[in-house]
Amino acid sequence: MASLDEIREARLKKLETLKKLGKDPYPAKSERNIEIAKLIENFADLEKGKNSVTIAGRVMALRAQGAIIFVDIFDGTGKFQALLKKEEKISDDDFNLFLETVDIGDFVQVSGTLFVTKREEKTVQVSSWKMLTKILQPLPEKWHGLQDIEERYRLRYLDLLMNPELRELIIKKSKFWDVTRQFMKDEGFLEVETPTLEVTTGGAEARPFKTHHNDFDLDMYLRISVGELWQKRLMAAGFPKTFEIGRVYRNEGTSPEHLQEFTNMEFYWGYADYKMGMDLVKELYRTVAKEVFGKTKFEYNGHTFDLADDWQEIDYTSEIKKQTGIDIDKADEKEMKEKLQELKVTYKGDNKERLTDTLWKYCRKNITGPAFLIGHPVLIAPLAKRVVGTDKVQEFQPIIAGSEVGRGYSELNDPIDQKERFEVQGRLLEAGDEEAMMPDLEFVEMLEHGMPPTCGFGYPERLFAVLAGKPLRELQTFPLMRPRG
Repeated sequence: MASLDEIREARLKKLETLKKLGKDPYPAKSERNIEIAKLIENFADLEKGKNSVTIAGRVMALRAQGAIIFVDIFDGTGKFQALLKKEEKISDDDFNLFLETVDIGDFVQVSGTLFVTKREEKTVQVSSWKMLTKILQPLPEKWHGLQDIEERYRLRYLDLLMNPELRELIIKKSKFWDVTRQFMKDEGFLEVETPTLEVTTGGAEARPFKTHHNDFDLDMYLRISVGELWQKRLMAAGFPKTFEIGRVYRNEGTSPEHLQEFTNMEFYWGYADYKMGMDLVKELYRTVAKEVFGKTKFEYNGHTFDLADDWQEIDYTSEIKKQTGIDIDKADEKEMKEKLQELKVTYKGDNKERLTDTLWKYCRKNITGPAFLIGHPVLIAPLAKRVVGTDKVQEFQPIIAGSEVGRGYSELNDPIDQKERFEVQGRLLEAGDEEAMMPDLEFVEMLEHGMPPTCGFGYPERLFAVLAGKPLRELQTFPLMRPRG
């Protein structure tokens, strides 16, 4: 078997052959007059009319048998067979040049008439052809593809080319957000854009990425939510329903359900509470499942669930006590640590907020759903409105297959309460908790000017990963990679 260097050298010689004959191996233009998908759709009419067609794309298969060459051409919309037959419609020189210079992976343009082979294969019989891009590196083998995960992610363009299932998932993810966007617009929500660079990060508890604004000489952060504190300002400004779909950044660990950069959708709904939000979210999830995947029943991570089922409501405190025996309302940090050690759960941070969250995450994996988690402690929800007379908040989280696939709440609009909660978060930051929320006193100032009762909710592309049954990183168009060397 030839080495990569030998293959490249042979292809460089073919490149020179084309150049010597005055053939540009990298022309700026193609004369293609129809996409392959449309050619397949309209084949009968085009064949009947004896139309000459010109298609273009990448050579995915090439079979030469004496005076005949069969070629499979793929243009991203579909694949089509072309036939070059010596001394029939194509000149000897063009036939021989194709045989001598074209490799699998090259981009070519072919023109000719349509017919159906004896094996009933729709085909274009080539009368002329043109090189569009001569490749120097070979494609992976058709049947084996890229086996090494590192190489698959690094050479993602080849992975997507050779793996139709992966390519289809990328297309489905685009549809996932299209359906989300259309659903929100049909419900009367206005799509908005909010800053991705912030002086203080708000809307989630996560370690941010830090950067510097040279013109203002100001340290800034990449956002960790899709404009939560900004969209709430829009509620104060009189916009009753807003939403945004955008990228967020969290400088944290990687897992099948966590990445440092991903897409979220968040909506804010004036004059609504978390109960109304739960009804809307159920409808949203079912709509996305049906329109993107054509079903509501799925399997993921050992769980089978149906989004069309009734969604049970699970109380945060009761569920932790049921699964671990710990009453988080009464237990202190020492008891929580001892229980986590007993459960062999690794935890980060030793304040009560972080320990409580870790206990919940241990319990979460055992819940199949679909369900809404409710009854969260105030301590872990700095932006949510209290349930009157309690230390719980009006929050809800959709849980399916042991995963959190969204978060929403009746938004806190009491400026005094909000300032006090920010002060608690500020103390946690000062004590070294890098995931605590940064206080935003300008947001408190906005609340003093008045924000109506509001329901806010967001979901990440983790929902798509769960429905697709794939790790989140696998569904990134281009996963982050360390540079070679």
